[in-house]
Amino acid sequence: MAKLEILEYPDDRLRTKAAPVVAVDDEVRTLVDDMLETMYAAPGVGLAAPQIGVMKRIFVMDVADKEAPPEPVAMIDPQVVWASEETSTYEEGCLSIPEIYEEITRPARVRVKFLDRDGAEREAEFDGLGATCAQHEIDHLDGKLFIDYLGSVKRSLITQKMKKLKRERAKETD
Repeated sequence: MAKLEILEYPDDRLRTKAAPVVAVDDEVRTLVDDMLETMYAAPGVGLAAPQIGVMKRIFVMDVADKEAPPEPVAMIDPQVVWASEETSTYEEGCLSIPEIYEEITRPARVRVKFLDRDGAEREAEFDGLGATCAQHEIDHLDGKLFIDYLGSVKRSLITQKMKKLKRERAKETD
């Protein structure tokens, strides 16, 4: 397994719609393992393939309590097939937008159809943090970021802050 580099906003690749996975093979399973290692090391609760520069419809997540054993989930070609009318609001963050957290309102429960790491078709229902995380990661697969749910002024301020952070980091490495 390998820890991969996570792209940071405003990298254009984060705005690219990911392509469906042609076949769940050893290459995809290795990618899933690498994504899980990267997510845990970050640390985060979810990671989509576009965040590491791979434009495939794959994401991993683990929303288990910190004291509980890991419960990793890998979803290949996920699709929300049902969402509740009831909503919930969570303070969301993103590994590609470090140090920025904002309250985002989404459906409280979702049912997702996907392929697992063995290529088997599955369906699972999520609520709470699991529902928020699944929707957040599926948004990544569609080139959408959590800041897109914010007003234009707040989104613009975050964009400027991220550009400044990238410039500062670039100077540190020179």
